[in-house]
Formats: sequence, C-alpha cells, structure tokens
Amino acid sequence: MGEPPRPLDALNNSRNKRVIIELNNGVQYIGKLKAFDIHINTVLEDAEEIIEGKVKRKLGTVFIRGNMINIISPSE
Repeated sequence: MGEPPRPLDALNNSRNKRVIIELNNGVQYIGKLKAFDIHINTVLEDAEEIIEGKVKRKLGTVFIRGNMINIISPSE
C-alpha cells in the first residue's frame, strides 16, 4: 500500500492552475495558484474578486493570508 494523500500534495497538484479561494467573509478569488506555504498563505496571479457570484474587480497578483481561507478548490 502507498502513502495516503496529504492535503499539501493536493494543493501542490493545483500549482499553475486556476483555483477558487473562498475567504471566511464569503468573498471569493479566482486565479492561477503560483505559490503557497505550510500556513496556506497563498499567491494568485490574474486574480479576480467575486462577490455574490459577480466579478467585482480584476486584481492581478494577490497575496492571501492562510488564516483567512475557508476553501481552496480547483476551478476546472
């Protein structure tokens, strides 16, 4: 039997792919996952801010603190 998958491995498989990040306050960001660390501090490129299902603004590169993140999901 192989090792069970680890959460950071799943996140690493999403590197350079589009992901959706939902924050504790319900705001979502969609962008290309460029980097993260063990605290899930995250860098997205070509990020867009989504509020109530609508794109509110295009932000470019953003840094999101890991303690603000509720969910990270591949967008494909």
